[in-house]
Amino acid sequence: METSHILNFIRRTFNDAEGFIPLHAPFFGGKEKEYVTDTIDSTFVSSVGAYVTRFEEMMTEITGARYAIATVNGTTALHLALVLAGVKYGEEVITQSLTFVATANAIAHAGAIPVFTDVDKDTMGLSPAALQAFLEEHVMVNANGECINKTSGRRIAACVPMHTFGFPLRISELAAVCSKYNIPLVEDAAESLGSYVGDKHTGTFGLIGTFSFNGNKTVTCGGGGAIVTNDEAIAKKAKHLSTTAKIPHAYEFVHDDIGYNYRMPNLNAALACAQLEQLDAMLANKRELAEMYSNFFQGSSVSYVKEMYGTKANYWLNTVIFQDHAQQQAFLKESNDNKVMTRPIWRLMNRLPMYAHCQHGDLSNAEWLEERVVNIPSSVRK
Repeated sequence: METSHILNFIRRTFNDAEGFIPLHAPFFGGKEKEYVTDTIDSTFVSSVGAYVTRFEEMMTEITGARYAIATVNGTTALHLALVLAGVKYGEEVITQSLTFVATANAIAHAGAIPVFTDVDKDTMGLSPAALQAFLEEHVMVNANGECINKTSGRRIAACVPMHTFGFPLRISELAAVCSKYNIPLVEDAAESLGSYVGDKHTGTFGLIGTFSFNGNKTVTCGGGGAIVTNDEAIAKKAKHLSTTAKIPHAYEFVHDDIGYNYRMPNLNAALACAQLEQLDAMLANKRELAEMYSNFFQGSSVSYVKEMYGTKANYWLNTVIFQDHAQQQAFLKESNDNKVMTRPIWRLMNRLPMYAHCQHGDLSNAEWLEERVVNIPSSVRK
């Protein structure tokens, strides 16, 4: 299929014959201005305010998790989640090499060392089979039930899968592997708000899940993140640590732990609440777009990525797979030269200089996808 044919379809779809078409623009069609103005009028614009509480309530309603804790962004949410899961300095955390850099960075922020395993081609998410194979080859469980990497001698303290572009991975199978080896499961659900496996929302299969509300996400508040969990003790500690571990008092400043200034400001939460009120409508709009793309690419040499059977993706970023690296690169150049924003999938984490030393298993699927995947315009259509 010629690039010009694809670009013409994208322009018709977004009703823009000549202008710049972004990859994913935010959509503000609700009470965003009203709620933000209300916050300014109240003077409660920082981390204490009614909208922060409402945002957390809405996140529990949407995800089905018992508890939600608002944070300033998705990276801080994941960093704090790893701390809450018991990850210590010098330990290891298994994750996928095919992910946005924030996943690996959060592991590093926690003082841990990433270990990379492969993804499944159809989900682009961490492969249960690859994880199982890596653990069988490299890991032993000691008398204390700890999972020890025989190569490095370090404890494997957690596993962090990421639901790529909002497509749910085989999370139930992955959770079973982690349980077998006593590895805490922390889900990076940054991109998958509104995605489900069966009737269960992503981010709720492990000990803790995290979400992002960055400017390019389906729902945004400029920045913003959230931790979700069903564990009451973890939830209480998450809120405590995210507010500098301050002991509640009318006027004194007493802190009982090394905390973080990670609490979402009320100003951002106001915007998030207005956005979450429109989530169902935005997801429906994006599924219509996905269907249009699916029909367009059907039977062509370019493969359109669809949700796995038994799952419901939010189609945050629509994704296509070219036949080879040359076709991928040619399309990226021509589309961007013609003001249609497209992006390749991320460079593998083990290729980045700060993570090149990290251990990894076979990455054949990740390497294959890296050379072929492209994201195409995915904004909510007005």
